[in-house]
Amino acid sequence: MYVKMLILFLILLSMSITLTYSSPGDNDPFYVSCVESCKSSNCTKDGKGFKEDKQPFILKMTLWYCNHECKHECMWKTVKIFNERFRKTPQFYGKWPFIRILGMQEPASVVFSLLNAFVHIKMMRKFRAKVKPGSPLFWLWHLFFVVCLHAWLWSAIFHYRDFVFTEFLDYACSFSLLLMNLYLVSIRLLHNKVSKYALIVITVAFIMFLTKHVAYLSKRPIDYDYNIKLNVAIGTISGLSWYIWCFYNRNRQKYVWKCAVYVTISGTALALELFDRPPYFYVLDYHSLWHLATTPLGLFMYRFGIDDCEFLRRQKLDGDSKKDFPYTGKHQV
Repeated sequence: MYVKMLILFLILLSMSITLTYSSPGDNDPFYVSCVESCKSSNCTKDGKGFKEDKQPFILKMTLWYCNHECKHECMWKTVKIFNERFRKTPQFYGKWPFIRILGMQEPASVVFSLLNAFVHIKMMRKFRAKVKPGSPLFWLWHLFFVVCLHAWLWSAIFHYRDFVFTEFLDYACSFSLLLMNLYLVSIRLLHNKVSKYALIVITVAFIMFLTKHVAYLSKRPIDYDYNIKLNVAIGTISGLSWYIWCFYNRNRQKYVWKCAVYVTISGTALALELFDRPPYFYVLDYHSLWHLATTPLGLFMYRFGIDDCEFLRRQKLDGDSKKDFPYTGKHQV
């Protein structure tokens, strides 16, 4: 079954469609004219400096250059004109307009990304307090923690300020998180079933695949549609793998329901990404709500990890005990 899912993954991986789009807001003649007029009146030749520097300190610290300020100011002027003409609030450069708070471009997504990071930190502390270092796969859950924490911190940074560099790291780290889930279920499925050398080969294959896709993301322009298809394919395969494993072990390992809940919430929360409408009060959009919906994931997954590591540890101790005292049909002294 697992081999069939890997084949499906390779098929989905081969599919890609180039995405080209433009946004009504930044293509509107009023917006274009407004930005050019603002830059001419207020910005230095390089577009970064101000002819009269009256910018608040927090905006300087968050690198809101003069040309950025012009785009931000003209964005709201354009939104006002659209609303006065009873037209739908437009997107600008593929994004909805958000109220800027302390220099944050998407404040709700920043807060909810940091909340996800906090949950991972809190649950890893609980994991370390309950699971003994020598337990099987102890290292794997620490790797899971590092990858997830890294991804959520860069998500917060990207939503705080959208630059080419922060966008690249957000996409790369988000992909690493999804790939980590697939690696986690792969190692768990193959634990004690293949040699250590086979596990090393699998690990190297995952690292190479991650490196290749990160290198692809570093090229411009990004094929967003291909990236989404790849992420969905990896998420689907890892989710189905966990579901099958949980179903198979539901009677022997009662705690697997926690993993099943994790997968269910992940898939259900993803549905929020299908909605595309202007943010409520220009702060809360469906993408930020998706980040909010993922906050319980860490609670269930680390609790599953704690129970699973304890189960594997007991299994290992039982196996070692049988080796030390093999059954002979007589009572052991």
